[in-house]
Amino acid sequence: MQVETAGIRVSESENKLDVHTQSSTQGSFRTSSKSWQYSDHMENVDGYLMKYTNLVTGWQYRFFVLNNEAGLLEYFVNEQSRLQKPRGTLPLAGAVISPSDEDSHTFTVNAISGEQYKLRAADAKERQHWVSRLQICTQHHTEAMGKTNPPLKTRSLSTTSQGSASSPGSQRRISYNTGSLLGLSQFHRGSSPYSSKRSLLPDHLVEAREMMSQAQGQHRDLVQCIEGLPASQGPSPLDQDLLLLKATSLATMTCLSDCLHILQLQQVARQKVPLGGPTIEWLEPKLPDILKNGGALASITKDSIKTQGTVLEPIEMDSCDIAGEDIDAEEEQEDSCPAEEEDLGAVEEERSVILHLLSQLKLGMDLTRVVLPTFILEKRSLLEMYADFMSHPDLFVAITDGTSPMERMVRFVEYYLTSFHEGRKGAIAKKPYNPIIGETFHCSWRVPKTATSQGGIQKEGSNPSDCYHLRFVAEQVSHHPPVSGFYAECQERQMCVNTHVWTKSKFMGMSIGVSMIGEGNLHLLEHGEEYAFTLPSAYARSILTVPWVELGGKVNVNCTKTGYSAAITFQTKPFYGGKLHRVNAEVKHNPTNSVVCRVQGEWNGVLEFSYSNGETRVIDVTKLPVTRKRVRPNDRQGPYESRRLWQHVTESLQQRDMEKATEHKRFLEERQRKEERHRTETETPWRTKYFERKGEGWMYHKPLWKMVSGRSSSPAASQANP
Repeated sequence: MQVETAGIRVSESENKLDVHTQSSTQGSFRTSSKSWQYSDHMENVDGYLMKYTNLVTGWQYRFFVLNNEAGLLEYFVNEQSRLQKPRGTLPLAGAVISPSDEDSHTFTVNAISGEQYKLRAADAKERQHWVSRLQICTQHHTEAMGKTNPPLKTRSLSTTSQGSASSPGSQRRISYNTGSLLGLSQFHRGSSPYSSKRSLLPDHLVEAREMMSQAQGQHRDLVQCIEGLPASQGPSPLDQDLLLLKATSLATMTCLSDCLHILQLQQVARQKVPLGGPTIEWLEPKLPDILKNGGALASITKDSIKTQGTVLEPIEMDSCDIAGEDIDAEEEQEDSCPAEEEDLGAVEEERSVILHLLSQLKLGMDLTRVVLPTFILEKRSLLEMYADFMSHPDLFVAITDGTSPMERMVRFVEYYLTSFHEGRKGAIAKKPYNPIIGETFHCSWRVPKTATSQGGIQKEGSNPSDCYHLRFVAEQVSHHPPVSGFYAECQERQMCVNTHVWTKSKFMGMSIGVSMIGEGNLHLLEHGEEYAFTLPSAYARSILTVPWVELGGKVNVNCTKTGYSAAITFQTKPFYGGKLHRVNAEVKHNPTNSVVCRVQGEWNGVLEFSYSNGETRVIDVTKLPVTRKRVRPNDRQGPYESRRLWQHVTESLQQRDMEKATEHKRFLEERQRKEERHRTETETPWRTKYFERKGEGWMYHKPLWKMVSGRSSSPAASQANP
């Protein structure tokens, strides 16, 4: 029997699952032209999909065939050529099928060999059908690869029917076996190319599979109950809360199923049993020696850290003897470091390291003390990343040029929203170095006095007298909790900003969330105004495939003196549909409760400003000029300045020598622990260099408003906030 639906053909295979019900009205949910409900049948599917080839060729239409019995996904140039040899074949045993976060049409098929197909269906429904069929086939052949366990004992699962929730007589009992509950069909013994004469799954995995079976059955019952609700009375099957419940249940089951498959494959690999299918040796964790033995760190000495002629000498640093020295701006040179990070090409190769790490984490776990693998690191410190948020210094110094309090608030919002794009280097999520306590970073920018918010980038060699000088300093003021302070000022424009941030990260399953706890304060001394603002949270998504970053949360900006405020919302992508990196904002005059400007768009793309008088203005963040920061060479920096401190780690990452980079990184981290133990034993408090504790926050020790208020001749002294 064949069913035509949404441009694809579905034919039922002879291998079907045994799902028995006592009521004939509760049979399997087959796909038809009128319904996209769940189907338990193994089905051969074929049809046209778009396949991404490369940057040059882009997307191409290809005819795909899902061969369930062979466990293969094949594609041809067109339907007429399907009798010829396939243009490409992907084994599905051990593969991972993942709907993409990019849009509602795209999905990926990742084979255990590392090969990947990136595919796009005509619409969301067609994608869901392909994904469901591929996942069922994948699960079947993955289990068949190393499993000859007899079917588990039949279990009964009682669920309440939608008609009478409280009546025992209205309950139906469904008989399951392991294969049926996981959407798998059992091959006849001896027919599978992956058959073995002994069980490869230990008891704990059998128990986990058993629990997954029950959960899968409950998920199907939930879906059936929701889709069977009458549309005429009570909640509709299209009720938003019910749709969200159904989507969350599906996402949870998909995630748990993928994790169980990975555990099964790793168990098969450990058995070292020759298999007839594709090799899965790459899934066996290949951890460097320094990550083994439970992560225990041996004592590190100067002699133990010698690699290829490089010696990391211990640096004794007594915080009590260090004062915040001034930096000579004449020694600074325009930064020559690449503006973009390289792609994370080693993700698939290092996937086993990530899996080893994830196996030790729990949902909601604080990652502050967790040592992450070196290969996911950016080649810069977190302190330098904060400096890169100032990559549009012309927009920053232009804030004070606003002719009215409203215009100055809008200009601040404009600068704020455009700062995050350059703070990220590349589209792939990488993690900057965790700063060592006492670590500092210094840089500056030269901003042409003729620069406007739309142009005028500084070119090396321009006369410094024709430029404003914007100075930046950051310091790691605390290790537990990890708190950074950073400060920037432009004396010529009588403006400065002071910020302290505590980065708190949590494990969220397939994502990592980072809360930016703290506050910033911008001072416009010429106008006597202070703008208090907070920061959004950041999320690293898809950490098992190609990780990417998005921002989320609500941010508030407030100026008490003028009564203007701004409410900014960074929107995370919904589970189904929606766009990435969306942001919207409202600038309001609080005394009159009137909205004077609205902003919407993408924080890394196009932003549209709409004013209350009907005017609009569009800013393309990707086309804004970027001014390179000026940094002193490493040999002119102090031992605890970021680039000199991390230079050996950075050099090793540039050479793609991960083991060497990990050694250098471990040396710095262990030295920090040793110094902390020494301070604890001697009861010596840590003293910062540039920032002082003020209440719950940290303040730069020589802020511009203090310097100005101390000069009686300064025209802005009477307006500055001390």
